[in-house]
Amino acid sequence: MTLTPQWLDELRARTSLSTLIGKSVKVIKAGREYKACCPFHNEKTPSFTINDEKGFYHCFGCGAHGDAIRWMTDQRGLPFMEAVKELAATAGMDVPAADPRAAKRAEQTKGLHDAMGAAQSFFEDQLGGIDGGEARAYLQKRGITDATRRAFGFGYSPDSRGKLKTALRDFGDPMLVEAGLLIDPDGERDTYDRFRGRLMLPIRDIRGRVIAFGGRIIGSGEPKYLNSPDTPLFDKGRTLYNIDKASPASRSTGRVIVVEGYMDVIALAQAGFGEAVAPLGTALTEHQIERLWKMVEVPLLCFDGDSAGQKAAIRAATRALPLLRPGHSLAFATLPSGQDPDDLIRASGRQAMEAVLTDAEPLIERLWKHEVSSAPLATPEEKAALKQRLRAISDAIAHPDVRAHYAHEFRERYDALFFARRDAAPQQRGQGGGNFGGGGQRWQRDKRGNWKPPIAPAGAEARAIGASGMEQRLLRAILAALLRHPGQIAPHREMLSALQIGDPQLAQLLAAMISLSFRKETVETQALLTILGQGELYNMAKGMLRADAFTLTPDRISTDPDRLSRDLEEAVRVMAQGPELETALVEATRRFESDFSEENFAEQQRIRALKADHDRRLAELAQSEDIV
Repeated sequence: MTLTPQWLDELRARTSLSTLIGKSVKVIKAGREYKACCPFHNEKTPSFTINDEKGFYHCFGCGAHGDAIRWMTDQRGLPFMEAVKELAATAGMDVPAADPRAAKRAEQTKGLHDAMGAAQSFFEDQLGGIDGGEARAYLQKRGITDATRRAFGFGYSPDSRGKLKTALRDFGDPMLVEAGLLIDPDGERDTYDRFRGRLMLPIRDIRGRVIAFGGRIIGSGEPKYLNSPDTPLFDKGRTLYNIDKASPASRSTGRVIVVEGYMDVIALAQAGFGEAVAPLGTALTEHQIERLWKMVEVPLLCFDGDSAGQKAAIRAATRALPLLRPGHSLAFATLPSGQDPDDLIRASGRQAMEAVLTDAEPLIERLWKHEVSSAPLATPEEKAALKQRLRAISDAIAHPDVRAHYAHEFRERYDALFFARRDAAPQQRGQGGGNFGGGGQRWQRDKRGNWKPPIAPAGAEARAIGASGMEQRLLRAILAALLRHPGQIAPHREMLSALQIGDPQLAQLLAAMISLSFRKETVETQALLTILGQGELYNMAKGMLRADAFTLTPDRISTDPDRLSRDLEEAVRVMAQGPELETALVEATRRFESDFSEENFAEQQRIRALKADHDRRLAELAQSEDIV
């Protein structure tokens, strides 16, 4: 379809902006304009103005500005075309169709929407009638108020094979079958009502139109919950229950709460949490995750604390991994075992639910805890299996920067779990200011703002990287790979900054590369060489760039950058672990010599075995055919 500027201008002219906004916000007449408290940020004194003559709104507090269409997309959360269609329907305008077939589909869809609306009215009437007594008693038992019942459109489907069919006969059986309201057994026997003897809940689209139903059995029977089948209006994998109410609510609260089912959403809404949604009988899908991210960047998944609820949380976490991108993730809040939101609110009040949401864990925390607790970690093989599972998680992330940060975070946690010295003092991570890196020593900026590497601490027990021939070989290979592919500096910058390099020239070369990566988003090899000037560092770098110089995976990096990133990560990790393990072994030996206990001896042997494994891996990397 083609929406011309003239048609859109006519749509705006026919829309009373103050009336439209007044449906969601209390507006007050102020001369020729209207005022309101801004719905896009919290304020007590109105700074949000609406000008019907000019057809725009503006907030002098937060700068929100737009017309009727922008209001529908920003405040209601509607896609552009959905916003246009809803405004056009209110204004009595026909949206231009692209071709006759599109017009026919639009007319057919309109008929299905009419049928679903008629079914909703029928179910609501039945709930208030004689047949709905048992359903009303169930609502009362669950503590559902009349206001909540009306807000969510509760209804009742009589325990009959034909009452709905008779009531909606004017639509015809084919349309009612297509809408999912009737079941057609085989084309020969009569159609009959799909929902019978159930408490009915309408499922609405983002515009608030009924597109499907969910029915809960009253009394005994299976299934407990029955949803409409997929129809031209309803795709359960793309739909979230209560999306029409939660989307505007999320703009006020800044969050979306994802719970397991209809009644959880309703219990939360009745307690004042209007921003809750639920998937429809399936695990959270990729489409639903993307829909949530259109509302907020980090939705809160709040599932039951039992085994089934936690499995659902991990399924959602795993499904989200390939979709992750900067700023967009998930957080996980866990309810007390055996309690759903309604139970918790009834027992402990709204504050208890708020506390659960406040304690939500980031996605990476939930994944880490799950993997660490999912299997024993007593033997080297079990520890290696954990490492493999963590690598599989980070490899599943498509975005390179997010994947690199997950890999780094998992590596840090893994090393802290198995390699940390018992008496090591906790070290702060570098922040975005003057310090960067770890390992006890800190990278510092010089007077020109460049980063300088840490100086290896003095003492017999401290050893700088590069002291052995194998380390020297691998270190030069790492630096050569970074020179050839400087885009890999930033993803590995924090690991590289922790290296305490004994060779001053190699340390200065690395410092120059890290310093440039801070100043430029895109680093090029020639830019590195220019900064190095014409001295010894320049000559060293040029030598490393020769075809026969050291490098990592020379034949694969042009076609598989992910492989290079992984190889670099492992190489740097092995480099950094050497001095750490040596220091840990010295400390363990000192403790054992001062106290010949079985525990101290076991700890010394454990670290000695780790050191032996490290030395073998260092030798493998340094002597690999990939390093030429």
